[in-house]
Amino acid sequence: MRIASLPLAGLFSLPGLLAAALFAAALLAASGLPAAAEKQITGPVTGLPLPRFVSLEPDTVNVRRGPSREHQVEWVYKRRGLPVEIIAEFDRWRRIRDVSGDTGWVYHSLLAGERTVLITGREEIPLYEEPQGGSIVALAEPGVVARLETCRSRQCQITVKGHTGWAARPSLWGVYPGEMGD
Repeated sequence: MRIASLPLAGLFSLPGLLAAALFAAALLAASGLPAAAEKQITGPVTGLPLPRFVSLEPDTVNVRRGPSREHQVEWVYKRRGLPVEIIAEFDRWRRIRDVSGDTGWVYHSLLAGERTVLITGREEIPLYEEPQGGSIVALAEPGVVARLETCRSRQCQITVKGHTGWAARPSLWGVYPGEMGD
């Protein structure tokens, strides 16, 4: 089974996804903020960890220059479930970062706690039956959004279009190194 991506409608260039994922990983490493950090930073409004990954709730989400409806809309996402990273909180607004590294403000109710990941890279990736490999359940193209189930040190279990399988963690944007590991 081959799983194709929905068009990204010009939000991301596929060649840029790998570079963005590598950039995001480098930023995270440089920031010293992996999930296993000794001192966890929490949001002043929710008390939840910062940064943290969430997903877009509706099909259309306005991203604004600042944390109010009076601020200009910088761009619009048109893709439900897309993973984004919350990097700051102000009142009912959340500052988010996407796979490209772009940041902006989104109203809190437009974000969902459901964890999703974005398949990155330039080639389709196999989803394996077991974390150690085995049979290939499906092939997922770059740009596919999948629900994140769990992760081990090098693999994450994801579900996309009714297919559940294990994918290499470096091929996924939306999960921190060492997060959910056992």
